[in-house]
Amino acid sequence: MPLRHQPAPPTPWDSDLDQPIIAASAYVHPQCSLIGDVQLGENVMVAPNTSIRADEGAPFYIGANTNIQDGVVIHGLEQGRILGDDQKAYSVWIGHDTCITHMALIHGPAYVGNECFIGFRSTVFNAQVGHGCIVMMHALIQDVEIPAGKYVPSGAVITTQQAADRLPDANDSDRSFSHHVVEINQALRAGYRCSDGIACTPSLQNSVSSNGSSNGSHQNGKVAPLQADIVDIIRQQLRQGHHIGLEFADVRRFKVGSWQSGPTITSTHEAQVLTQVEQFLASHPGDYVRLLSIDPGAKQRQLEKIIQKPE
Repeated sequence: MPLRHQPAPPTPWDSDLDQPIIAASAYVHPQCSLIGDVQLGENVMVAPNTSIRADEGAPFYIGANTNIQDGVVIHGLEQGRILGDDQKAYSVWIGHDTCITHMALIHGPAYVGNECFIGFRSTVFNAQVGHGCIVMMHALIQDVEIPAGKYVPSGAVITTQQAADRLPDANDSDRSFSHHVVEINQALRAGYRCSDGIACTPSLQNSVSSNGSSNGSHQNGKVAPLQADIVDIIRQQLRQGHHIGLEFADVRRFKVGSWQSGPTITSTHEAQVLTQVEQFLASHPGDYVRLLSIDPGAKQRQLEKIIQKPE
C-alpha cells in the first residue's frame, strides 16, 4: 500500500516520532512516501512515486508553490545541517517557487533556494544552490556553494568551489521556462485536488498557456505568459518588499490620463503574483494596463510602467 505520510521511526538519534506538516492548499499524491519531520508550504505539489524521507537527517522544509516531480528522492544524513532562510538548522531546505524535476536527488545537508530549477536526474548533495539557479539534466553538485542566478549545464560535475564560481549566469529564457513549469504544476495541483474532491478552482483552468502573445493577452482563449522584462521587474519589486498594483484605461480614458484602479496584489510569492497579473491582462484585452510598484510602508508608488497596449 503506498504511503501518503507517516511519522519517522524511533531511532537511536531521534525518538520524537515527528510527523509531516502539510499546508492545507498543498497536494501530496497518495503514491508517494512522505515520512518524518517534513514541512510542506502553501500550494506545494508532490507528484507520484516520490520519496521524501526525513528519518535520518531532519527536518526538511519545502517552500510555497514548489513542485516535487515523479521519482524525486529527498533524504539526508544524520550528521550535517544547513541554515534555512529562517536562520534555523535543516537537513534539507528547498525554497519557494522551485522545480525539483523527474528523478532528481536532493540529499542533505542540502540547500536549494527560491525560484530554482533542478533538472532530470540531477543530484545535489552536501551543497547549496543559490536563489534563481537553473540546473539542467544529469548534473552533479557536491560539496560546493553555487552563487545565486547561475546556470549549470547538462552533465556538469561541479565538485570544487572554483568550478562553481566559474559558472555562467542564467538567462531570461531559462528563468521564463522555470516560471512556466511552476505555473503548469500549480494547474496540476489544482486539478488533482479537484479530482480528489478537495477543492476546485476554475480560474486556474486558463492560467497557463504554452503559446500566446508576449504581453499576457488572450490567445485561443488561454492566458499567455508575461514578457521576460516584465517578469524581471515584478521579481525585483517583490524582492524590495513592494506590492504590485494594476490600473487600466480604455483608449478614450488613456488619451486624457484617466486610469481606473485595478487590484493591489499583496502576495509575496512570485508565481502567484505573476499568475494574477497575467489573468488581469487577459481580462482586459482591449485596454491599456499599467503596472505599479507600491511601498506598503510609505504607501507610495515607486514605479509605474505600461505593460499592455490594445492592438
